[in-house]
Amino acid sequence: MDKTYAPQDIEARRYAIWEAAGYFAPSGAGAPYSIVIPPPNVTGTLHMGHAFQDTIMDALTRLHRMLGDSTLWQPGTDHAGIATQMVVERQLNAAGQTRHDLGREAFVARVWEWKETSGGMITRQMRRLGASVDWSRDRFTMDPGLSAAVTETFVRLHEEGLIYRGKRLVNWDPVLHTALSDLEVLSQEEQGSLWHLSYPLVDGSGTLTIATTRPETMLGDTAVAVHPQDERYRHLVGRRLRLPLAEREIPIVADSYVDPAFGTGCVKITPAHDFNDYELGMRHNLPLLNIFDANAALNDGVPERFRGLDRFEARRLVVAELEAEGRVAKIEPHKIMVPRGDRSNAILEPWLTDQWYVRVQPLAAPAIEAVENGRIRFVPANWDRTYFEWMRNIKDWCISRQLWWGHRIPAWYADDGTIYVGRSEAEVRAANDLGTRALRQDEDVLDTWFSSALWPYSTLGWPEATPELTKFYPTAVLVTGFDIIFFWVARMIMLGLKFMDEVPFREVYIHGLIRDGEGQKMSKSKGNVLDPLDLIDGIGLEALIAKRTTGLMQPHLAAGIEKATRKQFPDGIAAYGTDALRFTFASLATLSRDIRFDVGRIEGYRNFCNKLWNAARFVLMSVEGEDLGPGPESPSLADRWIRSRSTAAFATAHEAFIAYRLDLASQALYEFTWYEFCDWYLELSKAVLNSETATAEERRATRRTLIETLEVLLRALHPLMPFITEEIWQRVGPLAGRTGPTIMREPWPVAAARPREPAIETEMRWVMDFILAVRQIRGEMDIAPSRRVEVLLAGAAGATLERIERTRQWLERLAGIGSLGALAAGAAEPESAIAVLGEMRILLPMAGLIDVGAETQRLEKRIGKLNQELGKTRAKLGNESFVGNAPAAVVLQERGRLAEFEAELGQLTQQLERVRRLGAAP
Repeated sequence: MDKTYAPQDIEARRYAIWEAAGYFAPSGAGAPYSIVIPPPNVTGTLHMGHAFQDTIMDALTRLHRMLGDSTLWQPGTDHAGIATQMVVERQLNAAGQTRHDLGREAFVARVWEWKETSGGMITRQMRRLGASVDWSRDRFTMDPGLSAAVTETFVRLHEEGLIYRGKRLVNWDPVLHTALSDLEVLSQEEQGSLWHLSYPLVDGSGTLTIATTRPETMLGDTAVAVHPQDERYRHLVGRRLRLPLAEREIPIVADSYVDPAFGTGCVKITPAHDFNDYELGMRHNLPLLNIFDANAALNDGVPERFRGLDRFEARRLVVAELEAEGRVAKIEPHKIMVPRGDRSNAILEPWLTDQWYVRVQPLAAPAIEAVENGRIRFVPANWDRTYFEWMRNIKDWCISRQLWWGHRIPAWYADDGTIYVGRSEAEVRAANDLGTRALRQDEDVLDTWFSSALWPYSTLGWPEATPELTKFYPTAVLVTGFDIIFFWVARMIMLGLKFMDEVPFREVYIHGLIRDGEGQKMSKSKGNVLDPLDLIDGIGLEALIAKRTTGLMQPHLAAGIEKATRKQFPDGIAAYGTDALRFTFASLATLSRDIRFDVGRIEGYRNFCNKLWNAARFVLMSVEGEDLGPGPESPSLADRWIRSRSTAAFATAHEAFIAYRLDLASQALYEFTWYEFCDWYLELSKAVLNSETATAEERRATRRTLIETLEVLLRALHPLMPFITEEIWQRVGPLAGRTGPTIMREPWPVAAARPREPAIETEMRWVMDFILAVRQIRGEMDIAPSRRVEVLLAGAAGATLERIERTRQWLERLAGIGSLGALAAGAAEPESAIAVLGEMRILLPMAGLIDVGAETQRLEKRIGKLNQELGKTRAKLGNESFVGNAPAAVVLQERGRLAEFEAELGQLTQQLERVRRLGAAP
């Protein structure tokens, strides 16, 4: 093996071998286990959320593949209607064109061209992450097969009356010119105003003052509403008002929707431009006056002087004219929730238009029941409450979008306005005997989430009854973030139950969202985005700054982002390799809603990779060309101990994997690898291999234990660290008797053929405690590691002395002991540094061990510095201003420092007293 671990020399080469050999395809006769990947947008690149999620799914997939299951991780990408169309439209705009210059057919062809040349970036990046998806089954939501499934779903739902076309209010994006679902709306609080406007009563007996945040929509008012129990206005219900500027009469109606405490208690009602007003208008049979066009400019339904004005220009003119008439009672600042499109960031307009809808209530009921009765289980369990809350208050789903890229709605219009729905125009004509009558297909496309909702079964061949559909549906688990429970998870459950009569997955593992080290959302404008490939391959400082500042929507932020980047990464980002990144993600996969990614952790796990690599080099150097058997063996205490501990560690890891606690699985494997195998067993093995008295059987047993433990450890680590484990296993596996071509098809060590031996573990725990006690004294006394020391034992009983003789070879070697003996009963104890282990005291006689004068000087100097630090910390904590105003975490940190300083001072003071006594002795 190479002396140093170089992931860049391993990862691409290993992945190419795996993919070419077809190792990712389902194999074996075990139970089917399948996961569908949440299809990333074809426009996208791999961000930290993708990398985190893909690591979880790949670990589960590799684990179950090694458990013998017939495992399928289904890959694919989403056509991402709005996002993709925006990308290509921007390209056209940069060239001075629009999609309308090309026409629909040519524009869609341009999008397909872009998809083929640029849209595969994320799949290439997935390979860099080691994703073991079955690429032979790669799917795209607009593939012919999946498009057929979409059409079939639409037609069947329409035939059952579950899809309908209706004129209703929608969230209209005046920039993208399309309707959006409620889930595509980002509502954020912004500073606005509350205008108090006076409307005169028709009979001239007075005025009514209403409060509104949108004065421009008054031109579409069809009523003013008051609360039926509001004593101020009850007598006015049924009377009529004259609408200023529009010069129309509108009624005063009573409705419990009105909050008497808001504003004046009188609310203007604009049913065509407000969702709550729409519902109130339906209850009171009010007319719907649409005053906006598709650009959110005023249309011909308003007085001529306002026509064509943008809504915000119209607002200024409306307020100016009302002020001129003396009808603005007051204007006050007011916080308002502003709806914006999640893609365009444009302020959306409630707009009355014809759209296609899914009637959701009949689909929601069985989907709710499936979670209630346990057919689907959320992990963590608390997320089912979020699911239920939305599902029990669900509204019909607007599925039509005014775009060109996507699945075109399979509906055709005759000249007389009749709508025909079918799988094709030919089917429509034949079924309705239309002959050569002119038909026009609906211009709209379906919401992207409509096709995504079919993903678990459409990717397996539905509506055809394929063998894959029979075998792998329902899938085992869906791994996803909580942010798309409504967008995607709920809709997959509804449609899966509808068309497959079965849930789409048994479990839903909801993971947290990746934040930066400070807990902030990663975003371009914050300049805190990390590209997972930069963490894998490394990136220089200047390239990183350019990456973070190029293409900023707010260029003025660039200077601040550059400064922060230079401070955080003065030397750029080092190349950590894929396995270090994956293990970092696994360690972060807690049940937390938000996950902080600290770059310092990945550096620690790169060191873990190096530790494993170096351990493998030692093992191979110790066993290659040596006697490994067959033949009798005589395993030592240490051999039996590491075998027992490996069984315990792998059982803990397996239990954690099954519970979706990859953080606990990685912790168990890390601690066994670093502390037990590398730090202890490798050192313990040297005592046997380098012993002049060890028998051939003992050496053979230790060599076998070394190679077999390393081999089984590599298999246990493989789901989390696939590249380094495969690379090492190719050398280690054959020596351990493994004959397979790849580690990923070897069995995961659920129940290793190594029994737990609690008594052996207890004995070795005692050995380690003894060694650690001596090492601690050596450290406190600043004794060079190379110097052998005398150790005397006081109070050692017969059983303890027997244990010492059994384990002497390890005690002496690992603790650096030159002489180990028991102090005779009643004998005077020399001046010693002492540690206690059970009823026994471990003594290191100090005479001749240290230079009393030099050690006294060293300790006095350290104690002096420590007292200075203590003084500063005590003064800081004694400052009421600091304790009262500093963040709680900072105060807690200072108190922790104080405790550490005090503990160290106590230890050093005792040590100094011992040294002085030694110097004073005759």
